[in-house]
Amino acid sequence: MKLSKQLCGVAGEYYVAAELSRRGYLAAITLRNSEGVDILVSNPEGNKLVSIQAKTTQNKRKWILNQKVENEKSENKYFVFVNIPENINSQPEYFIVSSRNLAKNIFDGHRGWLANPGKNGKIRNDSSVRQFDPKYFNENELLSWDNLIELINKQ
Repeated sequence: MKLSKQLCGVAGEYYVAAELSRRGYLAAITLRNSEGVDILVSNPEGNKLVSIQAKTTQNKRKWILNQKVENEKSENKYFVFVNIPENINSQPEYFIVSSRNLAKNIFDGHRGWLANPGKNGKIRNDSSVRQFDPKYFNENELLSWDNLIELINKQ
C-alpha cells in the first residue's frame, strides 16, 4: 500500500518513537512545526536527553535532504532514516547516524560529487539538494538501536 508523503512521515516518527519506547525510553514526538527536532528522547529518570530527526521514505533506500544538514553538528542529535516497505506485513528498515557524522559525510560527499564531471564530462552546477544513501557510509558510522541507547546513557 502506497502512503501519502505526509502519512509516510508521520508513520516514520511513530515507528522511531515506538522502537525507543519498547527499549524503556521516553520518546515525545514534537509538534509538527518544530524545526529540526521530531522526537525528544529521555531515560526514565529524565537526566539524559537527546533529540532525533526522523526522515522517512517508502520502498527506497535514499532520502533527499537540504544543505542545512551540513551544519547539524550537535553532540546530542541523531538522525533516524526510516524505509517503510510497501508490503504492509514487512517491518520498516532503520539507519541511525549522529548529526556530526551525517554532516561530515554529506559535506564531503557533495564536494566530491561537484568535483567529478557529470554526463558527457560537463561541470556540475551546485545545488542545495543533498542525499543520504547508507551505502556511502562506513559500517561504524551507522548505529544500531543498541548503539543509540548506549550513547544516550553516556550523556
